[in-house]
Amino acid sequence: MPIEIYSFFSGVGFLDLGFENAGFDIVFVNEHEERFLNSYQYARRNNQHFPRYGYSHEDIRVFLSDDRWNEAFPEYNIDGDNVIGFIGGPPCPDFSAAGKNKGATGENGQLTGVYVDLIIKRQPDFFVLENVKGLYRTKKHKIFYEKIKQKLYRAGYSLFDSVENSLEYGVPQYRDRLFLIGFKRRRFGTRLQYRFGRNKIYNLQNVLNINWPTTNPFIENGVLAMPDGIIPELTVEHWFLQNQVATHPNAQDVFGIRSEERFQNIPEGNSGGKSFKRLHRWRYSPTAAYGNNEVHLHPYLPRRISVAEALAIQSLPAFFELPADLPLSAKFKMVGNGVPYLLARGIADDLYEWITAFIERIGE
Repeated sequence: MPIEIYSFFSGVGFLDLGFENAGFDIVFVNEHEERFLNSYQYARRNNQHFPRYGYSHEDIRVFLSDDRWNEAFPEYNIDGDNVIGFIGGPPCPDFSAAGKNKGATGENGQLTGVYVDLIIKRQPDFFVLENVKGLYRTKKHKIFYEKIKQKLYRAGYSLFDSVENSLEYGVPQYRDRLFLIGFKRRRFGTRLQYRFGRNKIYNLQNVLNINWPTTNPFIENGVLAMPDGIIPELTVEHWFLQNQVATHPNAQDVFGIRSEERFQNIPEGNSGGKSFKRLHRWRYSPTAAYGNNEVHLHPYLPRRISVAEALAIQSLPAFFELPADLPLSAKFKMVGNGVPYLLARGIADDLYEWITAFIERIGE
């Protein structure tokens, strides 16, 4: 039985790629920022799969209109044999402590409510809502979060949520993301049991308890042996080598610097500052969010990291690249806004295995 995915707020497609590779069929892609959508298509230009309903950069609000919905999706049938899911990560700066923090009334924050309204109106069999942990853990935002959960429950969905850390899924980056998953009770029944993390690779506390290196003097092109007792697959250097970032198409996409001397005074691994954080080659990266003056420096070169290196930190496959003709700031925004690929893949694998197992049970 096909499991169809309608993707909203798709960005350049990190979450979609995870779901696609887990076995889901992406039938529609919606991303309001046209440059992001064009980059999504560019990164997938060698992919033979084309979404059945194509790509759209329309405002998601237009799909609340029955006329527009029926025009765009003439075969949409929530009572058919196929299984339909919505996935989306509405823009999150208004729920982030590092962002605008305006909450549900902010320009971006409102879109989370719109996405929920769309789910309730179109009644997919399941949905995934992804956002920053601030929506769940910050007091004033959690009031809004609990309200949308109540709306979704009254609309017929059983709900499961969790804050998942990307390190546990093999991403070389400390990053928490909130996932809310809903299953339509009319389709899946009322006594559902769903558990996050069946495809986790590591336990977060075990990872944090490792004696990771802290700082070392910055030496340009210096050699530093890998210490014992760490997990190589969670290190920046492992991913730089695996993705061959020096020869990657986005390798030269690097912001210039005014004074090399300024950058050379920051030790390798000194990531405690508010802005300039030098990565450590034998440790995982802090959250790769390249806004609000967040700058990551290369571990052993006197420069910022490249777009190729940022993609590696987001655990993207080596083939994933962004168009050459985009402004450099846009490229870093695209990379920083995305869900780390291996985290997306882990969540998608969990969901696909659960749904297909359910379908097999009811078919027996």
